[in-house]
Amino acid sequence: MTENGPKSAYELAMERLRQKDAESGVVTGPVTDAQKAEIAEVRQVAEARLAELKILHQSALAGTFDPTAREALEAEYRRDVQRATDDRERKIAKIRERPA
Repeated sequence: MTENGPKSAYELAMERLRQKDAESGVVTGPVTDAQKAEIAEVRQVAEARLAELKILHQSALAGTFDPTAREALEAEYRRDVQRATDDRERKIAKIRERPA
């Protein structure tokens, strides 16, 4: 797209985010091969943890017939999945923030 042409909402939002990052001192650069390997490992561990949580959840549900207990198990499972996902994203962000 040309510099003088109209910009999409996406492009405008990305410009604002880049400007905000620059003002707050966040520097983004290319990810090194070592960082890529670390990120892949973090993702692999997180996927294994999520699979484990799913298996444990399904096992717990199979032995529970009370609707309120099942609802509590569902809520606990959602919290555990959210926690594992947040942990994964936090670790990846920390890896990306390190200088190359």
